[in-house]
Amino acid sequence: MAENNEYVVQPKAPGWLIGVAVAGLVLALGALAWSLGLQNHYTASQASYQKDLAAANQRNADLDQKLEETNDRMKAQAETLGQSVGLTQKQLEDKSNQLLAAQRSTSAATARLAKEQAATAKQVGDVQTDVSSVKTDVGGVKTDVATTQADLAQTKSQLTRVVGDQGVMSGLIATNHDEFLELKRRGERNYYEFTLHKGQEPQNVGTIKVGLKKVDQKRSKFTLLVNADDKSIEKKDKNLDEPVQFYSGKTPALFEIVVNNISKNEVQGYLSTPKSAPAPLAVP
Repeated sequence: MAENNEYVVQPKAPGWLIGVAVAGLVLALGALAWSLGLQNHYTASQASYQKDLAAANQRNADLDQKLEETNDRMKAQAETLGQSVGLTQKQLEDKSNQLLAAQRSTSAATARLAKEQAATAKQVGDVQTDVSSVKTDVGGVKTDVATTQADLAQTKSQLTRVVGDQGVMSGLIATNHDEFLELKRRGERNYYEFTLHKGQEPQNVGTIKVGLKKVDQKRSKFTLLVNADDKSIEKKDKNLDEPVQFYSGKTPALFEIVVNNISKNEVQGYLSTPKSAPAPLAVP
């Protein structure tokens, strides 16, 4: 009996086994916590996804609404554009009609302008003709002036010096009235022009008297009677343009008579005296 009442002492588990058991328990608890965390994260992610999906669906709905509104606006604008195009077409037709009318008006105006230009051209032609005539007349006047100038130049060149009937070289002599005027213009001596008639009393020429006694028109000869210093001198059978020379005055100075034109019973010419010779007395 005593053997049956004895307690059997069980052997104790080793310490390491207990450590392993505790580690396993800890790992199990960790795995359980991780699983719970993962599940919570998945649940949160799923909720966020659902929220994002709902937001995306809402945006799509908004976009569909905006797209529909845009389509409506485009349709309205298309209708308005169609109306505008129709109006523009009408305006183009009206404008075309206006241009055609303006073109017809311009054509008429161009025709009138061409007619007026033709008339103006004719008037200009007439004026040019008149101007040409005036130019011709002016040319004629210029020619006359040139001729006169040439004649004057010739007159100047023809003034010559010759030996008088007393053997003295005369001053320049004039063989016509134009040359006489040129002599007076030069003013080298005093000049007195005269016209003498056969048979008349001697006439005053300068400070002397001269009379015509004889004329031979055919031979261009004449005879003069000269009264100077209370003396009478006959100059017989003198030639045309021959200086008839004599001395006169208190201080004798050379006087010259030149006859440059002879006609029947008449001679014409001039008396030439030095600048120092006395001037004729004025007739009261």
